[in-house]
Amino acid sequence: MGGSGTIGGAVCLRFAEANWNVGIHYHRQELAARTIYSHFPHQGEEASLFQTDARDLKQVEHLMQRFLANWGKLDALIWTVGQAKNALAVRMSSEGWDDLIRTNLTSLFYCLRTVGPVFQDQGFGSIVVLSSLASTTGTAGQAGYAAAKAGVLGLVRSVAQEWGASNIRVNAVFPGWHQSALSGDIFPNQESCHDHLLGRTPNLQDTANQIYHLATAKDISGQIFNLDSRIW
Repeated sequence: MGGSGTIGGAVCLRFAEANWNVGIHYHRQELAARTIYSHFPHQGEEASLFQTDARDLKQVEHLMQRFLANWGKLDALIWTVGQAKNALAVRMSSEGWDDLIRTNLTSLFYCLRTVGPVFQDQGFGSIVVLSSLASTTGTAGQAGYAAAKAGVLGLVRSVAQEWGASNIRVNAVFPGWHQSALSGDIFPNQESCHDHLLGRTPNLQDTANQIYHLATAKDISGQIFNLDSRIW
């Protein structure tokens, strides 16, 4: 989910290069999703593109029905949906707060609730959820985003415990900073990476490789991995 974004697109390409059948989810960014699809090494019919508002449970359920109708099973789900808004806690509107929670947390709950029974019936499945280091450290001016991402970690750890007996693996990663619409103007330059031990932000392709490896690792679940050089 969230395949039209910077990290999501790189992950979709990584799986496609490994000859997986990849579904690219997008909400509004159809052109970006089609551009990513155009780089797939093996293109067939456009069954790979799924337009869905992940904040709507019915739409998420319909997406899953379409995916299973196309390919019959689901091996892995990568969640890269996210939205950030800069606002101090005392200045954030209730509407802004609700939107952040719905986009970053409630939509994940809807997706997990939909995919869980599918994986349980199969007896296997892998989920990798992108969270943020802000979930553990907090970030001035992004209280809503940090709170939602902290909720993501609690949800990931809980369903990992609930579904482990069904051979369903659920993990989360902090992908680090990547230049994207989400990071916007606050993306750090090399001079401001003082909190990164290596003095740089992570490489996008390396991040996609790490997510692919975690999704296909058979014996890892309930874990949270930081994919850059910041200590948390």
